[in-house]
Amino acid sequence: MPPTELGPVSWERMVRAVEKVRDRLNRVAAALDAANIPYGVVGGNAVAAWVSRVDESAVRNTQDVDILLRRHDLERAKSVLSQSGFVFRHAKSLDMFLDGPEAKARDAVHVILAAEKVREGDLAPAADVSETEIVQTDWSVPFRLVSLEPLVRMKLTSYRDKDRMHLRDLIDVGLIDDAWPARFRAELAARLQALLDDPDG
Repeated sequence: MPPTELGPVSWERMVRAVEKVRDRLNRVAAALDAANIPYGVVGGNAVAAWVSRVDESAVRNTQDVDILLRRHDLERAKSVLSQSGFVFRHAKSLDMFLDGPEAKARDAVHVILAAEKVREGDLAPAADVSETEIVQTDWSVPFRLVSLEPLVRMKLTSYRDKDRMHLRDLIDVGLIDDAWPARFRAELAARLQALLDDPDG
């Protein structure tokens, strides 16, 4: 059968999906900044922001918004974000802010506790909110983006399929090169070196 051409409704849904994620990031960043709550954008949106600085055509869209928050700021963040329509949930050991009472977990802002290990056996803790910088894009309000080295460290620590994919994206645009493994402890350095040696492996 010949491939089916995308109709206008499917295209609109694709565009709307991307816009919803960006809107979610904007609302969270604006609310936390207004309340002077330190945070940092991490995960796929952080990778996309870094990649876009080099090559917009290499940016990969993501459905999640992941943010760093310090544990002692979580209660205040719950109050602040509820005023922007978010609903806090704790499920399966994960803290998240659903985008409305009927939203699904994939329509959420996922919280990573700053400077703490995400999983007990992790080789390194998550970045701290102090390891961030303020950036401005053409699709967002100014927001606090985790700096590149701690972002790479987090990706090497998690090292799931999507983390390796994100690391390859950073390698492909030249943000990570052969000098980078020396920045990390031996186990993380070995993971990065393996990707540098065989990006497609």
